[in-house]
Amino acid sequence: MNLLDISEVSKQTGIAASAIRHYEEKGLITSVGRRGLKRLFGPEVIDQLALITLGKAGGFSLDEIKAMFGPDGRPAISRQVLYGKANDLDRQIDHLISLRDMIRHVAECSAPSHMECPKFRRLLRLGGKRKTETRKIPSPAALL
Repeated sequence: MNLLDISEVSKQTGIAASAIRHYEEKGLITSVGRRGLKRLFGPEVIDQLALITLGKAGGFSLDEIKAMFGPDGRPAISRQVLYGKANDLDRQIDHLISLRDMIRHVAECSAPSHMECPKFRRLLRLGGKRKTETRKIPSPAALL
């Protein structure tokens, strides 16, 4: 078996050694020994770190990513969880598109000032009412 020390893993993956140690502490990956003070990993760690990176990019928490690995360290990803995350991303995309459209409207609005634009004022009122709620912002599409 061709073992890789942590600096080799870092070099091959572009992931900082401190992040690799953190992932090991969280139980996402496992070292198989040491060479001096450096942790050693099996070659499968490269794919495991790729899955961690992909999961983080997809908005999964480290705990959610940890659940994507079976007891043997191989991916064991729930399709139901993936569908759920894809649906979450769709909602975020829809919200961001609406927000982009609202920003464009405000930028292009023919009102003499933003404060004279009824749609912008409605957005301000709704945004102010939601201040105490947990990050639930009204859909900007509803305001256009």
